[in-house]
Amino acid sequence: MRAVIVAIGVAFLVSLFCTPIAIKVFARLKAGQPIRSNLGLASNEGKKGTPTMGGVVFILATVIAYVAGHLALTTLPDAQIAQVEPTITALVLLGLMVFSGAVGFIDDFLKVRKRHSGGLNKRGKLAGQILVGAIFGVVALYFPSTMYDRAGHRTNAETVGSTTLSFIRDIPALEIGKIGAVIVIIMVVMAATNGVNLTDGLDGLATGASVMVLAAYGLIAFWQYRHWCADPNYTEAYCYTVRDPLEIALIAGAAAGACVGFLWWNTSPARIFMGDTGALGLGGLIAGMAMSTRTILLLPILGGLFVIITMSVVIQIISFRTTGKRVFRMSPLQHHFELAGWSEVNIVVRFWIIAGIGVAIALGLFYSEFLAAVT
Repeated sequence: MRAVIVAIGVAFLVSLFCTPIAIKVFARLKAGQPIRSNLGLASNEGKKGTPTMGGVVFILATVIAYVAGHLALTTLPDAQIAQVEPTITALVLLGLMVFSGAVGFIDDFLKVRKRHSGGLNKRGKLAGQILVGAIFGVVALYFPSTMYDRAGHRTNAETVGSTTLSFIRDIPALEIGKIGAVIVIIMVVMAATNGVNLTDGLDGLATGASVMVLAAYGLIAFWQYRHWCADPNYTEAYCYTVRDPLEIALIAGAAAGACVGFLWWNTSPARIFMGDTGALGLGGLIAGMAMSTRTILLLPILGGLFVIITMSVVIQIISFRTTGKRVFRMSPLQHHFELAGWSEVNIVVRFWIIAGIGVAIALGLFYSEFLAAVT
């Protein structure tokens, strides 16, 4: 637990104090977010020139905090150490965050360079997401653990991902094989990155929602660590077959803390935007969390706000192309309410409430499954 707390604290402080530096640097480089002034959105007023690509800060803060968390682990007595060395799990999770963020960074860079809201074309962004998902999907499924405890006993032979679909844990009846599992991972990465990206339309909206989802994954992973099948000290029959749950909890906590520090500057009125760099980076990490905690089918509930906003875009496109009519004044959904007269702050707070409800329901389902199994 100490390592997770250290990671959260370090990530928060690094993000909190480095974001103002990033604001000055990006402003000096004239890396301002291009704003479309013809949409009639009140939230766009006065935001022209606001620095973007702020996701670089909390991605870097997460990586630094992960290292700090591991340094904290080395100070614990041997009996309390379940895992000290960095693992494939960390490589997959941080890799998904960093390289998904890199795809977003290219998009942001092209927007800034062209001084236009159109950056990387759809095919290029899609190809980048597929490539990142495929690479880390293969790593997650083809590299089983060879980790040993201090006594020399093998603690786990699991891969980061699973060849079966999962809800609160793996569902044996839904075996899909390694190739099928890689395809599923790619789809989850694409869904999560685009979901967070579409939600990132108002000051602090995507950041705050991501904090809730990441914090929930931190709780789930730490609970799995406390009831881990690979722990030789855990004797109860009911346990979780996952790989490196403490690593997952540490990274989830670090990312949540980094986002809170960034939110200080990103909330209305935003001094900096996360850009596609941050949105795709967070989406990649959230997808990795669902895969590594074996809760892929729980993700649509846990990230309910992202699903709702994404579906508003899908519905709008289908309706317009089939009937020529729009269901919403504008999509994504937050802009529909903005055109309906809601203030930006009201939309953000109310959507945060929706995000919180989804997280609460998902955590309730996760814990109720545990209670049902042990009683």
